[in-house]
Amino acid sequence: MSATVLTASALLLDMDGTLVNSDAVVERCWRRWAVKHGLDPEAALKVVHGRQGYATMAVLLPDRPVEENYADNRVMLAEETADVDGVVPIGGAAAFMAAIADLPHALVTSADSALATARMGAAALPMPAVSVTAEQVGASKPDPEGFLKGAAELGFGAADCIVFEDSEAGIAAGRAAGMRVVGVGPRAAALSPDAHVEDLTQIRVEAAEDGTIRLHISAA
Repeated sequence: MSATVLTASALLLDMDGTLVNSDAVVERCWRRWAVKHGLDPEAALKVVHGRQGYATMAVLLPDRPVEENYADNRVMLAEETADVDGVVPIGGAAAFMAAIADLPHALVTSADSALATARMGAAALPMPAVSVTAEQVGASKPDPEGFLKGAAELGFGAADCIVFEDSEAGIAAGRAAGMRVVGVGPRAAALSPDAHVEDLTQIRVEAAEDGTIRLHISAA
């Protein structure tokens, strides 16, 4: 078994696919939306992960007025917030969150606050004291705004932060922010993150005396 050690001052955590497995809900809601708009659901599901809903809609229906995307996004968020059937924690997420509880970290998610609260609660995971949700940014991932805001709120520079992400859009956002990225799960495997894990059981967190966070990342 090989191991990698990464050091940081703060951790920035995506939610869906990284801490919480919400694929069942996401696929149910987006399949309905795709069929309603005459789109191939399988093709739609290839681009939904990581982005805010309106940004996904803009990719899938590029000629549609942005106002309609925002309106549909509000409906989609309400549907997703009400549906937590099948929402479960990613393997190792509970232990990982307990290990970093007293260390600088923030949630940076494309979900809005209500959806983030619903999914973290359904997965029985604690909501970080610092979170950057959809309402707080003007641009969706892959724009780096969310990660940069998270770092600033924690009081650290980009080079001092490590991002945990699962999606192409999220990993691109972390890189654009000038941060190192740990990819989580199967979607991240082909995206060349700085390190990759199947789930969070492969990470051991160590807090150094100087406040540095050491991530011991194992790979089978």
